[in-house]
Amino acid sequence: MAEKKMKKIKAEAKGPASAPGKVNVYDLKGEVAGEKDLPVAFKTEVRADVIHRAVTAIEANKRQPYAPKAGAGARHSVATWGKGRGVSRVQRMKGSSTAAQSPNNVGGRRAHPPKVDKDLGKKINRKELMLAKMSALSATGRVELVKARGHQFKDELTVPVVVKDDIEAVKTTKEAVAMLESIGVYDDVARAAEGKRIRAGRGKMRSRRYRMPRSLLIVLSSECDGQRSLRNLPGVEVATPAKLNASMLAPGGDPGRLMIVSEKALDTIGGWAR
Repeated sequence: MAEKKMKKIKAEAKGPASAPGKVNVYDLKGEVAGEKDLPVAFKTEVRADVIHRAVTAIEANKRQPYAPKAGAGARHSVATWGKGRGVSRVQRMKGSSTAAQSPNNVGGRRAHPPKVDKDLGKKINRKELMLAKMSALSATGRVELVKARGHQFKDELTVPVVVKDDIEAVKTTKEAVAMLESIGVYDDVARAAEGKRIRAGRGKMRSRRYRMPRSLLIVLSSECDGQRSLRNLPGVEVATPAKLNASMLAPGGDPGRLMIVSEKALDTIGGWAR
């Protein structure tokens, strides 16, 4: 049911863009301290197809080349018995009947292993990448898309959630949690913490045992105390406007991430070309 709802919203999002409008500016106590016009960057048409293509390319380009160690599975002294013994003609360890080294044997080498010189990345046009970023940014200003992603927040909040620049001076995580609770977005952090799960597959043995849902994207004007106090909360990402990309704004290619942005950072975004 949720997938059908998301597809319907994405289809509607392909229509003509509406004016960005106004959003409330909140203080650290969650009270409305004023209003602010959203920049023209939020007026871009939401193109779910372009966003998905860009996110796929960004994630592919972050992959690290990998391959088994040279000679893995082939470090045996082996020989074949030849024919006439009524057994398969595979390589066997000398002095033993144990088959080894061949790709079809237990402990043998791989037939076609991955190679470190293989290019795992994907190419994408620079303008297409920019369009995807602007489109994903525009989606953060649409309540229906944000809710369709599963984010939890107070119904009366305007999105993106604009907070006074005092957020950049929050020094401790305890203060940061109190601020998010006052504004009415901490439920989304709790949702991410409750959604933490053990990863399926081999990855659980390779230093990535757990998976966690994404929660808030917090955009601050620069690296500051607020960044250090907020970044270790479950599912939270903290970034500056210069480091934003489609993958941060629309994780997994699904537009509509719940974003908190400081006034100064919003002014910087306002300088982006449409």
